[in-house]
Amino acid sequence: MEEQSEIVKNLEMLWKKNYPAGTRREFNIPERSVYSLLEESAKTSPKNIAMDFYGKKTTYSELKTAVDRASGYLAEIGIKTYDRVGLMLPNSPQFVILFFAIVKLGAIVVQANPLYTTFELRDEFTDSTTSTVIILDDFYSKIEPLYPSVIKKIIVTKIQDYLPGMLGALYSLSKGKNKAKIPKADHIIYFGPKSSSAKTVNEAKIEPLTMPALIQYTGGTTGTPKGALLSHQNLVANVYQLSEWLPDNMRKNRTFLSAIPFFHVYGMMTAMLMPCHLSSKMKIVPDPRDTKNVLKTIQKEKALIFPGIPTMYHSILRYKKSAKYNIKSLELLLSGAAPLPMEIQKEFEVRSGASLLEGYGLTEASPVVCATPVEIEKRKAGSVGFPVPNTTVKIVDEETGTKELPGGEIGEIIAKGPQVMLGYLNNVEETKDTIRDGWLFTGDLGMIDQEGYIHIVDRKKDLIIAGGYNVYPREVEEVLYQNPKIEDVAVVGIKDVHRGETVKAVIVLKKGETLTNEEITQFCTTHMAIYKVPRVIEFRESLPRSVVGKVLKKELR
Repeated sequence: MEEQSEIVKNLEMLWKKNYPAGTRREFNIPERSVYSLLEESAKTSPKNIAMDFYGKKTTYSELKTAVDRASGYLAEIGIKTYDRVGLMLPNSPQFVILFFAIVKLGAIVVQANPLYTTFELRDEFTDSTTSTVIILDDFYSKIEPLYPSVIKKIIVTKIQDYLPGMLGALYSLSKGKNKAKIPKADHIIYFGPKSSSAKTVNEAKIEPLTMPALIQYTGGTTGTPKGALLSHQNLVANVYQLSEWLPDNMRKNRTFLSAIPFFHVYGMMTAMLMPCHLSSKMKIVPDPRDTKNVLKTIQKEKALIFPGIPTMYHSILRYKKSAKYNIKSLELLLSGAAPLPMEIQKEFEVRSGASLLEGYGLTEASPVVCATPVEIEKRKAGSVGFPVPNTTVKIVDEETGTKELPGGEIGEIIAKGPQVMLGYLNNVEETKDTIRDGWLFTGDLGMIDQEGYIHIVDRKKDLIIAGGYNVYPREVEEVLYQNPKIEDVAVVGIKDVHRGETVKAVIVLKKGETLTNEEITQFCTTHMAIYKVPRVIEFRESLPRSVVGKVLKKELR
């Protein structure tokens, strides 16, 4: 076992002393598959409600049956171990069922953001060699151009098929002429509640430590999207770590408000896998931007745990009729994916009477690395708390990453634990640079104070986090450079009260050319997801650059 430095030894003592009551700093995490989490809950708590989707309830026993039927169906149409299967769905029963069905077969889920354009999906599916994709019928137009050059098989499902009777019928009627037109073809397969195989399939032989369960695309520490390979054990470990972090009285008979998107690794972990492990109910909300529906859901439920992002909490506070809803059913609020402004934290805690706890993580860590203590007396303003169980964090110098820094000094945050990814798909060099001697170099800057609390100071790279979504400036710049009228461009993140940050493009036009803000927005919208499109556009004669030609983005901000 690696010998700990004196700094880490002292930190471990502080972390153990300050750890939340009832939790353990270190414990043995069993090696097991992701599917086994659901299998165990179905065995120990078969009658517990697993999913509640607009009033249609599914028990854990029923969920396991649906997953087993779905896995047999997928096997029958040719899905096998190590196949990559794209999952492009909103939060819905189908997402949960098909996620577990895919990993049961030993196949690998490739999470796809439904907001992505065809161009973005092509890049990810090509890189991951994904030839089968499961989509909501509404998303068919984005996938159709990828057949047959990239995608060979399209599995289509409909949201109304999992809604309770009358609501499902009304939903079908409301779509009317806007109903997606999907042709009948051999490569297009329908999946619904009755889809099953005559044969039952056993779980594939899973090697938890080495077999990927998920490919989650991220810009990593360089800004270029890469597929993070997360093993079964990576995901299982983070589930155990987060569940152990919860106080004893919150590990049973709780409801999770599952509104944050499952296709986001933070949503998948905190709003889907963790409640499944705890045999808890997922109150599934398909659109996190539907603030009215989120508020109505909160008012109806009891003992709610709400994993969210700062933008969601801000939307609730600023919703014009927010005051008429009783949100005192909220018991614990989790915030991640973006920095949580202290003013939002304070205001929401007063409004709800619940603790709003900030965590820190990244895709490469499945994703949670640190979490704030639940006890008020052990929380510190501006801190993300301590590492979750079985995780160690150090601060090292930015330049070499080899010098460990003492408390109070700012440097790069590095972390080690069982949740750290296997590596980046098809990218050995980036993997070597990001994972060194088992330590994950996060690319984030921070410091650990004298009491052991971890503080995130800044990002080493230029990543923009807008409304909880990662936006990589280089990616936006590459799209803008495709416009023949643009000579030079730089994209930066600027502060935004609602989204935390928003995207700003500083543009230099070619001589004699003209472009309006509207034309640039329209151009961007056809090439990238809407949250990446610059909200602020500034035209300049030139960009500020260093003597070696590097754009001075700090000056632009």
